[in-house]
Amino acid sequence: MMFKKSILLLIVLLSVLACQNQDEKAAENEVAFSGHKVTVNEVIQGKTYTYLLVTENDAENWIAIAKRETKEDEVLYYTDALEMQNFESKELGRTFEKIQFVSNVSNTPTQEEVKMGNKQSTEKVQIDEPIAAPKDGISIATLYEKRDSYKDKVVILKGKVTKVNNQIMNRNWIHIQDGSSSDKTVDLTVTTNDEVELGDVVVVKGTITLSKDFGAGYFYDVIMESATVSTEKTM
Repeated sequence: MMFKKSILLLIVLLSVLACQNQDEKAAENEVAFSGHKVTVNEVIQGKTYTYLLVTENDAENWIAIAKRETKEDEVLYYTDALEMQNFESKELGRTFEKIQFVSNVSNTPTQEEVKMGNKQSTEKVQIDEPIAAPKDGISIATLYEKRDSYKDKVVILKGKVTKVNNQIMNRNWIHIQDGSSSDKTVDLTVTTNDEVELGDVVVVKGTITLSKDFGAGYFYDVIMESATVSTEKTM
């Protein structure tokens, strides 16, 4: 009988320790997360964006995220945000005095630290085959490796669209990858007035700018601006 009681006591003790470890890990996650934790109060669905009135630290503000199903009282986490003043949403027919355009929103916190000063991505998107540089063009790897020689020059690249944010600061922002990389950087940000879809394979032609600072932590080592974009096909 004493043996059975000892076994039962040991099981209870192990369960308590396991719960404590889970609580400690959860606390570590919260401490490691250095971004924003918000609660959704109101949801307005647009064609491109989902507009959310959220609360963070007892303060309300509007954010806009890529269109997704979102519910009131949902808790969201994010790190990157670009704040816009007096932003006019034509599709909603209203002007937001202040709104943050948010990327990488999730329902769970991330322990990854946001590396301010470089918004290029090191996360590769699945590309079945590397995309060859277009005629008279270069690869993304070549651009980064020889960035100084391309400063303020017009270049041509070809890649797959891996991210799209339309009509921010009166321009569309797209990210492309071609399967090449330089120092783990695989992504090029392009600003344009042309519209593309996620997954399109495009040829972009524009001016390369180095050390571009848009404020709000949006600093680009390398960016292509005012590009013309032609779509070849959708993968």
